[in-house]
Amino acid sequence: MPLSPSLIGTRYPEFRTSAERGRLRFFAQATGQHDPVYTDVEAAVAAGHRDLPVPPTFLFCLEMDNPDRGKFLRDLGIDVRTILHGGQEFAYHSPVCAGDELTFATEVSDVYSKKGGALEFIVRTTRVTRAGEPVATLTGTTVVRDPKAAR
Repeated sequence: MPLSPSLIGTRYPEFRTSAERGRLRFFAQATGQHDPVYTDVEAAVAAGHRDLPVPPTFLFCLEMDNPDRGKFLRDLGIDVRTILHGGQEFAYHSPVCAGDELTFATEVSDVYSKKGGALEFIVRTTRVTRAGEPVATLTGTTVVRDPKAAR
């Protein structure tokens, strides 16, 4: 099913979530962050942070808190068995720490195909704010494989 460029600009409903200390510690340990600023509040404050800082890429985990994260693919009739993770980028504008209440606003920023339509790409841009101020921009690419395309 070819994806239409008219999808560009499609927005998801915004949602809010917070960075919790327990999840930050678990993520830091699971990803091998050995710097105590990621697990010890005193070390974080001594290093100049307000609280435990969000480790790199953790905002992707918070983005997954979206209560209806699969709605967009369902609305397009895309079978999740045909999707691949095509990439992600993070641009930080301000530090994020434990306790921060964050708002995630996502829209489709590009749609294109390769290999004669065998692979279609959906690029989403998520703007993350705290009290209305930008803290990060996340860019994620989903690849949709056409199961009927010759390999």
